[in-house]
Amino acid sequence: MASTLWIGTRKGAFALRPNASRRGWKLFGPQFLGHIIHHIVQDPREPRMLLMAAKTGHLGPTVYRSTDRGRNWREAVKPPAFRKAVDGEDAPAVQRVFWLSPGHASERGRWYAGTSPAGLFSSDDGGARWEPVAGFNDHPMRAKWTLAGTPDGELVHSIRIDSRDPQHLYLAISAGGVFESTDGGADWAPLNEGCAADFLPDPNAPFGHDPHCVALHPLAPDRLYQQNHCGIYRLDRPERHWVRIGRAMPKAVGDVGFPIVLHPTDPDTAWVVPMDGQKVWPRTSIGGRPAVYCTSDGGRRWRRCDRGLPGSQAWFTVLRQALCTDERLPRIGVYFGTTGGEVWAGANGGETWRCIASHLPEIYSVTHAS
Repeated sequence: MASTLWIGTRKGAFALRPNASRRGWKLFGPQFLGHIIHHIVQDPREPRMLLMAAKTGHLGPTVYRSTDRGRNWREAVKPPAFRKAVDGEDAPAVQRVFWLSPGHASERGRWYAGTSPAGLFSSDDGGARWEPVAGFNDHPMRAKWTLAGTPDGELVHSIRIDSRDPQHLYLAISAGGVFESTDGGADWAPLNEGCAADFLPDPNAPFGHDPHCVALHPLAPDRLYQQNHCGIYRLDRPERHWVRIGRAMPKAVGDVGFPIVLHPTDPDTAWVVPMDGQKVWPRTSIGGRPAVYCTSDGGRRWRRCDRGLPGSQAWFTVLRQALCTDERLPRIGVYFGTTGGEVWAGANGGETWRCIASHLPEIYSVTHAS
């Protein structure tokens, strides 16, 4: 089967597949029409396997699995759920499964899921049965780490695994911050030094931040990037202090947005989609003129990539899971989906753009599957 763009929307899942020249794209679907689809992710260790994070109307949040590249789906036998309350405690209930991440390359069948309220779950059988990660969910600081002020409640997302060490994990909470574990999730610590938190009484607080998306480069796992509510940042381990590389963006544009995505082989190259983050937070393209910005030197400089995109009156934004790349070296394709239901393809690293699907429901995620 040809490579596929999987589109998760507010009203179902769709697939886009190119012809041989990649100039023409065919839309398939919908599947699960009417269901909220937050994320669809291919297992790089077993490419025929896909997982889907869904909220199925009145039936609630769950995970679906496909073992035939998305032709057929089956619900998880045991979806993510917090442990039962004991001794009269107030235990949370999963409201949405928001993020999916395959485990380390050496851990065949292992997956992680992030939820709202902020929870971390793992599966060791390819997503069929999920268990809470007690080291995070029951951490004595968890209630203080998370803030429930975001529109959809606090979310665990950006679950990243060090390609050298399956015990070394990162995750992000919106709102809460970035957290790190070096023991496979048994314990966690904040990793937010250097990030602004303009909305907090103490802008340098160790937690309570609002990371929108965190990316870890698989070939250079000491390099992390972050698109935050308060800017674009880079971290080079073993340092713990994030550097605000978004200061190099044009002042009229700023460095607020939701997604950030990395070049598959070059850790110095990344793409972001800025949005209007003024005081009232319109969350639209700035001035109605959308653009993707790219850096090829680790954030020292950024260039505007908008050839082919609307030049005016385009008031959409791109959510944190709705920007991705393929792996067609050396001419990487970049893709994004909009809150207005359009999918755009950027040839040659996003130098030129073309709309390849339109009139879809609000797009929550766009991911590439080979």
